[in-house]
Amino acid sequence: MKFENNKSGNGGVLTLNNETKEVGRLTYTIFPEDHKFIISFVLVHPEFEGRGMGKFLVEEAIKFARENNWKVYPHCSYARSVMMRMSDVDDIFLKN
Repeated sequence: MKFENNKSGNGGVLTLNNETKEVGRLTYTIFPEDHKFIISFVLVHPEFEGRGMGKFLVEEAIKFARENNWKVYPHCSYARSVMMRMSDVDDIFLKN
């Protein structure tokens, strides 16, 4: 599995790919002046659902946000539920 981050302007798409195709994607928006990273949407293609791939995407987004000193606001309900279960994100998790 390989992540690819296609950042463009103040947004982007983080994709997770296997050897042959895209497994899933996460879209985001960045507000650099507010040090804020918003997770807009997480999608895992049906044939890969139920294997934790969405969580991998959220974890990779958190890693990217940490590298840039951004706080994370999960607008996506799935990303929010993943982050609510994580114990190591209190320092960057914007809950509202």
